[in-house]
Amino acid sequence: MKAILGKLQGDRVIWFIVAFLSLFSILAVYSSTGTLAYRYQAGNTEYYLIKHLIIVVMGFFLMFVAHKIKYTYYSRLSQLALIVAVPLLILTLMMGTNINEANRWLTLPVINITFQSSDFAKLALIIYIARMLTKKQDQIKDFKSAFLPIILPVIIICAFILPANLSTAIILFATSVVLMFIGRVSIKYIMAMISIGVVLMSLFIVVLLNSPDTGRLYTWKNRVENFIGKDGDTYQTDQSKIAIATGGIAGKMPGNSVQRNFLPQAYSDFIYAIIIEEYGLIGGTIVLFLYLILLFRGVRIAHRSPGTFGALLATGLTFSLVFQAMINMAVTVGLLPVTGQPLPMVSMGGTSLWFTSLAIGIILSVSRKVEEIEEFKEGGEYVPA
Repeated sequence: MKAILGKLQGDRVIWFIVAFLSLFSILAVYSSTGTLAYRYQAGNTEYYLIKHLIIVVMGFFLMFVAHKIKYTYYSRLSQLALIVAVPLLILTLMMGTNINEANRWLTLPVINITFQSSDFAKLALIIYIARMLTKKQDQIKDFKSAFLPIILPVIIICAFILPANLSTAIILFATSVVLMFIGRVSIKYIMAMISIGVVLMSLFIVVLLNSPDTGRLYTWKNRVENFIGKDGDTYQTDQSKIAIATGGIAGKMPGNSVQRNFLPQAYSDFIYAIIIEEYGLIGGTIVLFLYLILLFRGVRIAHRSPGTFGALLATGLTFSLVFQAMINMAVTVGLLPVTGQPLPMVSMGGTSLWFTSLAIGIILSVSRKVEEIEEFKEGGEYVPA
């Protein structure tokens, strides 16, 4: 065990958070997939447990590999990744696997594994923005030479993600705005971009509420109407609130959830409701605080990073993960309309969990460099990297 722990570098608190959330994930997924097992696996409740356990272990492996790679290498890889991401998103919209009226998934031939191209594009874009902000610091206030080369990829990627995954496009856009603000992009450009985004979103909602009930538009319309109190389908949110209300302070204990039999996506989008039902307010609060600690550690790593790219990279990836987690939990407790966002590192998933693991591995790579520099400072005279 000591030999294994000795090979884990970077922020130890983040490693602990990941391990703890993974434990929550394994227990919650096993508990919430009983109905799924009886429906599709002839009652084999261990099937989804073993499958998820393999995915989690593979995620740890990817995280370990990613944190061993020098974080500056990701700057170069982001260019190629972004070039690959655009055709993948187009291919997903045209030929993707359709689930719940949304073409979000690409199925890889032969191995028959599906993955969301938006997860890959999100990771590529955040790294690319960090790279461009670093390279453009000398002319960062200039519209043509700095702002346009940064904002154009954001618009293109978000535009291709939006038709099938509105919430992911919004999260990615918000993360991009935060990165540009931290990267010293002119406030007037950022405010203009936010204003345009708010106007377009308002127009979109107005058009949506008056649109015919067809395809993906119907899903969005139903979620908005449900949230604002009109005649929408409230079944998911009602079952989630029942799970939370019956959980109490200490919960019903692991494996005793009742709402897992009634709540759609109990193992994915609404897994936080199952956690509160089984582990109570105590368990739900612990999970919430783990994400807040992750945010604090990510900001701390960014503050201590030896270079601009490392600081922006750690900030962007941390904010993206924590923002997604907060949205998932807010949806579960009824503070936001249903978005379809999984809880990072906790919800059952395949490639989405792997991309999350890669993101955390990159954050740990930045923190590993921070630790190396601090150790060098203690051992002798510091030479800037």
